[in-house]
Amino acid sequence: MSEPITHDSAHENPATSPEASGGHRPLSDQRSADAEMARVLHTTPIRMALDSSGAGIAHWQHEPLHDVVQPMSHHVIMAYNGSVQRMERRSGQSVAKGTFRRGVVIIIPEGSSSRWDIPKPVDVVQLYLPHATLRRVADEATTGTPTDLLERTAHPDPITSRLLLSAAGALEGHGALDTLFRHQLIDLLAMRVLAAHTSAPTTLQPAIGGLSPKVLARAIERLRSDSDTDVSLDALASDADLSRSHFCRAFKESTGLSPHGWLRQYRLEQAMNMLRDTDTSIAMVAAELGYASQTAFAAAFRRLTGEAPSDWRRRVG
Repeated sequence: MSEPITHDSAHENPATSPEASGGHRPLSDQRSADAEMARVLHTTPIRMALDSSGAGIAHWQHEPLHDVVQPMSHHVIMAYNGSVQRMERRSGQSVAKGTFRRGVVIIIPEGSSSRWDIPKPVDVVQLYLPHATLRRVADEATTGTPTDLLERTAHPDPITSRLLLSAAGALEGHGALDTLFRHQLIDLLAMRVLAAHTSAPTTLQPAIGGLSPKVLARAIERLRSDSDTDVSLDALASDADLSRSHFCRAFKESTGLSPHGWLRQYRLEQAMNMLRDTDTSIAMVAAELGYASQTAFAAAFRRLTGEAPSDWRRRVG
């Protein structure tokens, strides 16, 4: 049985406290999260997907760490996916000792700095969350929502952990699908950390019902577009005159699927029609449907059907 997580209670502090942050630097002096992680981890991520704002998701596997993580211009939320191990984190005069295992999260608030001593290799999925994104999602919740994230060290939170770890293998090598998935997940995780990791609990607004038939039809027309710009979550929400998170909830209420789930199902149906009704090569099917490679398409097809495209074509042909 693994050891229980132990904490000095002084470490669960808002990012604004000197004890939690070890001091803050002006934003102009802070590195982006991806740049600081590359510096301190001395490696490159297995996979990383970033927006122009720096918001994104990265999967890292790195060696033991004994170094200071300098202040970053994004909040960093991590889900641990490696072997169970004890570790230590120092922020200013405070020391937090904990146990890394699946189901725990780590939060480094924007602008904070701490020293990490982790004795074994690490497998971790990280969310880079700009404060502007957190503020936007907070504004969509009830009024007075705090955005002062708490510093967390090996903190039990299986919901956030499971959501973030799901991103590690979910990107499919398809621009529109991957962008929709990432934007939905970032907003969902932002809502989750607001609810569970701020100085006061947050209650989100209830679901607002489905989309009107006219708005739903316009959204589906966008999703069927061949343009990645047309199917962005921002464009879909703007058309409906809703926030991104409200649009996602309303779309799912209307269709039973998230926008990403609907588009993935639509692309699968297109692929099946092409494989069954034409002699188009699998490589050309992948290219016409917008996948980065035949390998990426085959992996996505197998995840949804349990079969390789070639095996499926032989079976139904």
